[in-house]
Amino acid sequence: MTTVQAVVAPSTASILAMAGKGGTGKTTLSALLIKYLVDRNMVPVLAVDADANANLNELLGLEVGRTLGEIRDSMKTETPVGMTKSQYMEMHINQAIVEARGFDLLVMGQPEGPGCYCMANSILAQVMEGLSRSYRYLLVDNEAGMEHLSRLNLRKIHTLFVVSDPSYRGVLTAARIADLTSALQVKVRQKVLVVNRVPRQMPEALTDQVEEAVSKTDLVFGGYLSASEKIFECEINQRSLLELPSETDAVAEAYRIFDRFLLDG
Repeated sequence: MTTVQAVVAPSTASILAMAGKGGTGKTTLSALLIKYLVDRNMVPVLAVDADANANLNELLGLEVGRTLGEIRDSMKTETPVGMTKSQYMEMHINQAIVEARGFDLLVMGQPEGPGCYCMANSILAQVMEGLSRSYRYLLVDNEAGMEHLSRLNLRKIHTLFVVSDPSYRGVLTAARIADLTSALQVKVRQKVLVVNRVPRQMPEALTDQVEEAVSKTDLVFGGYLSASEKIFECEINQRSLLELPSETDAVAEAYRIFDRFLLDG
């Protein structure tokens, strides 16, 4: 694992997570959060792409070999003689880690197929808990349902960024996600609503919907992120968002949000 400078990691990583309905830009914000943590030297970071449509690596300019899903599948039939299933999974997870400057990346991969994965998921949670002790932050880019938080036994989250697009359904889904964490018995220190890709002319109806969602849930409003041509150009040209200058409008807006909720530790 490569870091920017020698940093003493805590006994257990602080967990950051993204959630929101599909297409809101969770993965884009995850990439910007990784850039922020590296730029602020809040490292080392372990990023886990837990979306079935995994593409965080593409926004970071990284190639992925094996996924955690593939390792979990192979464990059911390939465990060598003389090696426990826990040892097998731990070995392959360490091999699956993609190393970068200041952060590492793991990809969950495909959803579970037929058959029981209870033992595999239990071992995966144990291995991830041990692995997290080597990092300052563990960032999980989730699907909307956030089942992976339970699967990885991530029950105590520092900050949950709930991402919405500028739509009624996006804000409504964000409010539902805020309520869902209680049902999953996940303790969240702060749930932050971020509305992404907003137009220059902000519709009054959108601000009303955001205010209503915040008033009816335990969401805290984090801010609006403007639709960004620079981010669009990076994505369409398959360039890493890590290359964007920090003064880029959307990056600076994201950094102000992260400063507000993460600099206090």
